[in-house]
Amino acid sequence: MAITDIDRYAHLTEADIEALGREFDAIRRDIEESRGEPDARYIRRAIAVQRTLAAGGRAVLFASNKKPAWIAGTAMLGLAKIIENMELGHNVMHGQWDWMNDPEIHSSSWEWDTTCPSVQWKHSHNFIHHKYTNIVGLDDDVGYGILRVTRDQRWEWWNLGNPIYNFLLGTFFEYGVALHHVETEKVRKGQKSMREVAKDLKIIGRKVGKQAAKDYLIFPALSGPNWKYTITANITANFIRNYWTYAVIFCGHFPDGAEKFTKAEYDNEDQARWYLRQMLGSANFRAGPLMRFMSGNLSHQIEHHLFPDLPSNRYEEIGVRVRELCDKYDLPYTTGSLAHQYLQTFRTIAKLALPNAMLSATTDDAPETASELRFNVREGVQTTFGIDPETGRRRGLRTALRELRDSKVKVA
Repeated sequence: MAITDIDRYAHLTEADIEALGREFDAIRRDIEESRGEPDARYIRRAIAVQRTLAAGGRAVLFASNKKPAWIAGTAMLGLAKIIENMELGHNVMHGQWDWMNDPEIHSSSWEWDTTCPSVQWKHSHNFIHHKYTNIVGLDDDVGYGILRVTRDQRWEWWNLGNPIYNFLLGTFFEYGVALHHVETEKVRKGQKSMREVAKDLKIIGRKVGKQAAKDYLIFPALSGPNWKYTITANITANFIRNYWTYAVIFCGHFPDGAEKFTKAEYDNEDQARWYLRQMLGSANFRAGPLMRFMSGNLSHQIEHHLFPDLPSNRYEEIGVRVRELCDKYDLPYTTGSLAHQYLQTFRTIAKLALPNAMLSATTDDAPETASELRFNVREGVQTTFGIDPETGRRRGLRTALRELRDSKVKVA
């Protein structure tokens, strides 16, 4: 089962959690008070880079019948679409730049270059996902309604197609995100009427039509006799954007260490525990400046979930302080290379195509599914936490997880 008692799982006392909450509040306050012209220059430069790449790519594709032009134009357009979706659309619509009071860079007016209508995305993502992050049964991003990513999701025969659904979702990710607001899980359970679904699909259909007209009609027509080559370039650029966006999002939510939670945990949650859930339910991947930019700074998914409306260019700075808090409270900071995080994610998706009876480990102590009960499954594993009166050192979740791994090695 997922985590029901986050205090016990994190090995923190109530006083610890209250103190941790105050420290996160202090980080937010410091960043909000220090926002200024350097941050504004950053986002304006990002917009300029994106628009230059998009315009340049479109221009080069006027000669798309020439292979070098096709490759260069497709690459430029693919990069432009990635930047627009990740660093611009996603972050602007989170309200990260609303403090600038610039109507062009505001969450209320931005419409991004993808098939998902911004009005629906801001509800399903900003409100539902970020409020109920990784709460099984409340957060639709736990499996996107088609994937089984935790043993808390009851196995059904159609879960055998998990790896296939994963491939299709990555390939057509923009359409998967667009359909996310339909809430297929609620439809299957009869909690959402077909009339409501039809209303959602009508809005989605309009946006899909606009995107298709732009990429597969208007710009190809402008390239004259080369229109067929331009269409293939635009299709390829969209696939490039889809796969990259999919990989970044999945690596931030489904590697080992990105924990899941129950509704019971949420019922007793305050702001400090909300912070703690965001930190334990997210994962980062290591990235340099260029990869951070191309991922919309979502290589810092932990920091983004802690502070979704703070400027993305400050996540690296925030990350230093978050790591310090993890050290102070003996908490894990889940990160790794992009390849490592994705391989763990894909292993989970492939493994959970099978019913629990065919899997090793337990529903309380598996790499992708854990609860506070995992610390009771091995003899010799301590369950106490807090400050050790003898050593004066804190014994928190990071130490408890290490002891659990060591106990398993000894048994094996």
